[in-house]
Amino acid sequence: MNTKQEKLEAFGRLLDIMDDLREKCPWDQKQTLESLRHLTLEETYELSDAILQNDLQEIKKELGDVLLHLVFYAKIGSEKESFDIADVINSLNEKLIFRHPHIYGDIEVKDEEEVKQNWEKLKLKEGNKSILGGVPKSLPSLVKAYRIQDKVKGIGFEFHDAEDAWKKVDEEIQEFHAETDLHKKEQELGDVFFSLINYARISGINPDSALEMTNLKFISRFQKMEGLAEEQDLKLADMSLEEMDVLWEKAKKLS
Repeated sequence: MNTKQEKLEAFGRLLDIMDDLREKCPWDQKQTLESLRHLTLEETYELSDAILQNDLQEIKKELGDVLLHLVFYAKIGSEKESFDIADVINSLNEKLIFRHPHIYGDIEVKDEEEVKQNWEKLKLKEGNKSILGGVPKSLPSLVKAYRIQDKVKGIGFEFHDAEDAWKKVDEEIQEFHAETDLHKKEQELGDVFFSLINYARISGINPDSALEMTNLKFISRFQKMEGLAEEQDLKLADMSLEEMDVLWEKAKKLS
């Protein structure tokens, strides 16, 4: 692997390239913080896909794309005379040192859980008015629910174990089935999802990863089903559900 000096030189070269692009490339010249935002989200999801596929070469590529965006934002910040990449990194360094007193101070911790509890308490000392203040509003709902639950766990607001969490799932499912008003039923379904996510988290399962693996599995099987239909000169849209179920079972065996 590269030495620390080689890593620093590579990062310096990236900063030089960013300066060149901002000065000479018509597309890069036009970009703003706002115009880059949706592209950054896209790059982040592409990195997520690579991680789920455990494709290390693709992860390396996508990390580069995300890093480019971080450097780009810092470059724009320097042009506005607000901050530059050194300010970004120094601020991060200071935050990491402050939030790890068990490494850089005299605090002792027993385990990972105590580290997380201290982390949330220290964030409040930094000026956050609420434990949940740092949860981004634009997070996808499933991820947001997980982060909300993980954060309140940091101050002890948590079921004792997964069994207690599952009792809550059962309770919410019953309330969902009992409700007849459509608007209220929608709210009850949200409670079911929230409690299921909580159960998964307490059980050590990442619900977002679990759901995405199921999405990928379904896509793979459905596309195999389409292939089986094509081999028989059939169109899924013209088939009955029972006929499609036969192909679905064959597709499952091919998975």
